Amino acid sequence: MELRNIAIIAHVDHGKTTLVDELLKQSGTYREGQAVTERAMDSNDIERERGITILAKATSVEWKGARINIVDTPGHADFGGEVERILNMVDGVCLLVDAAEGPMPQTKFVLAKALALGLRPIVVLNKVDKPDAEPDRALNEVFDLFANLGASDEQLDFPHVYASGRSGWADMDLDGPRKDLSALFDLILRHVPAPKQIAQVEEPFRMLATTLSADPYLGRILTGRVESGRIATGTALKALSRDGERIEQFRVTKILAFRGLSQAPIDEAVAGDIVTLAGMTKATVADTLCALEVDTALPAQPIDPPTITVTFGINDSPLAGRDGTKVQSRVIRDRLMKEAEQNVAIKIADTPGGEAFEVSGRGELQMGVLIENMRREGFELSISRPRVIMREEDGQRMEPVEEVIVDVDDEFSGTVIDKLTGERKGDLVEMRPAGVGKTRIIAHVPSRGLIGYHGQFLTDTRGTGVLNRIFHGWTPYKGTIQGRRQGVLISTEAGVSVAYALWNLEDRGRMFIGPQEQVYTGMIIGEHSRDNDLEVNPLKGKKLTNVRASGTDEAVRLTPHVKMSLEEAIAYIDDDELVEVTPKIIRLRKRELDPHERKRASRSE
Repeated sequence: MELRNIAIIAHVDHGKTTLVDELLKQSGTYREGQAVTERAMDSNDIERERGITILAKATSVEWKGARINIVDTPGHADFGGEVERILNMVDGVCLLVDAAEGPMPQTKFVLAKALALGLRPIVVLNKVDKPDAEPDRALNEVFDLFANLGASDEQLDFPHVYASGRSGWADMDLDGPRKDLSALFDLILRHVPAPKQIAQVEEPFRMLATTLSADPYLGRILTGRVESGRIATGTALKALSRDGERIEQFRVTKILAFRGLSQAPIDEAVAGDIVTLAGMTKATVADTLCALEVDTALPAQPIDPPTITVTFGINDSPLAGRDGTKVQSRVIRDRLMKEAEQNVAIKIADTPGGEAFEVSGRGELQMGVLIENMRREGFELSISRPRVIMREEDGQRMEPVEEVIVDVDDEFSGTVIDKLTGERKGDLVEMRPAGVGKTRIIAHVPSRGLIGYHGQFLTDTRGTGVLNRIFHGWTPYKGTIQGRRQGVLISTEAGVSVAYALWNLEDRGRMFIGPQEQVYTGMIIGEHSRDNDLEVNPLKGKKLTNVRASGTDEAVRLTPHVKMSLEEAIAYIDDDELVEVTPKIIRLRKRELDPHERKRASRSE
């Protein structure tokens, strides 16, 4: 059977997972009458709730006698590490571009990775049936992007199709019949080459591990593309690190291949196919699984370094241990190490005291997803404010800069530009119309300036703006950037909050808690209307007397309090504050900085 390996790459929300749904349906993967789940590839609970892809996943379809292995990749820059690994095991990519929005920051990121590996993309202009779609403009912008990224002449001569993933059609011409996806299937078979590894089927077995997971029955399992040779169940293999050092020897207990949305056991895998092996106990991502006579490891694609660091610690608040079951630092450390093993974009380091751990990653969303997964598993944590990772070059201090693309209504463009280029030390790169009444702003802004900005951005644009960002490069340190301007309201008492006390405190600022909530001394219960912190008593009830008169009793009407999401809370806090995360609740609290942290905080500013 002919074989094709292809990845679907795109910016977040440009329709990758929806298109894969239709590819599965129209290839006959589902039997007649089978219940079909929308966005079937988004199997993770958080993926379904947020509508984004976090983990890269593979599936397989058959078309005209050929098997097509399809990998669905994340579209958010924070999960770019997943994309970088996956591109190593495919021979072609489908680049999805929204016909209305055109190329976006993540489009540029994933395309640069694909071109660097010598892949020849197929461009799919998706959502051409939207009222504001401009497929010709989007196609021209894609060509310019290819040229700017240094694509070869062969890569610049890319084929393109017009499609609507939700409606389930793709055509070579904009005015095509719009019936099904057969044009895209046929183009994949024509344009994507068969795996070159097929010619190496008689050589010793070698496979580069790309993704790691665990199965309750099989234990540790690794997925990757077979680079050479063939493998059968029961064969003895060894694992080599990137440096060629021997890690372990093991016997393959199971070989799984992708068949539709599930994996089926097979007796033998050959070069070029994407399979999952079981039987190892130590091997991990980027290791080479090979025959016993092989001594050299396969080269692994380098991964872009992390840009922010967050400190994970035990929850030591007065309310610790009430909700969660996993509260010890040892258990937290084991869970973080397990995450770093599976996710190559995350790095873990112990702090000097040993009670907390510095977790470095790509962005606030990636950190938020990790914390959310941990709290659902029963962990209690205290989380610090994200800090940007600096580096030295030729004796000069350098900081990371991100490319920010903003689409806003014309009336808000002045406010956004002032915030990005004035307060946050950004450089305006481009400003142009982006449809009726819309402006597109492109700026290069220090990563420090973007921590906590998204909430302010939504306020400034009345919730109508769209902001996308991606790592751009390094620039000399730009000096102090002003952080949060408002102070906070801090509880001086421990107990249960009282509606009357909160009502009297509303003149002081906005509340983060409601009545009948547990509070403790040092807990942040609201935002002060001024720039200083204020200690308040949320437990103070109304003085009672036996005298009643008409007009003296005032009705208590509370303004609804602010409920922050996990990412909003992490971005909101200052250096001397923490987010307390439990399976049931998120709280903010004050803490004392030790001398080491105080020095580091002043240095980061």
